[in-house]
Amino acid sequence: MTISGEHPFLPPESDRSPVRRLRGRLPSPVTLWTAGAAGERAGLTVSSLLVADGQPGYVAGVLDPLSELWDALRATGSAVVSVLSWQHRQLADAFGYVAPAPGGPFRLADWTQTEWGPALAGATGWAGCRLGDRPPVELGWGLLVQLEVAHAEFGEDAPPLIHRRGRYLTVPGENPGG
Repeated sequence: MTISGEHPFLPPESDRSPVRRLRGRLPSPVTLWTAGAAGERAGLTVSSLLVADGQPGYVAGVLDPLSELWDALRATGSAVVSVLSWQHRQLADAFGYVAPAPGGPFRLADWTQTEWGPALAGATGWAGCRLGDRPPVELGWGLLVQLEVAHAEFGEDAPPLIHRRGRYLTVPGENPGG
């Protein structure tokens, strides 16, 4: 028996979407968007995002319109956007629904309930955000959602978790994964 390093179900690169291939070559920050309280919490790993400074500042992200997070965000009108670091790889996979999370992904970490939703304890930083009056825009297969930044907190600085070509990285020269 030979074990290959190739993914057995992944189509050849020439058969993949050219847009996906382009996006895969760009480093993307890995964030976790969470909303809700108690038993009604939802979350989603989001790497397609932009932070825009101003008065007010905004975080814009592309969300799955069928996600529980989008439902919770519409219901509550607020969310927390947490910046993930290397130690949060498993959490990112669980909230991205690509890894198992027995009992749900919220059991994999500690959380602080805020007025905007659950904030990840130990995150490099997080922002409490409000869904404004701007309706989301259909963008590809997702929704471009704009959140006003109402509050931000910062923990101990650590290199951010980055996603590129299906792998997690951190800032070059500081990658604890080798």
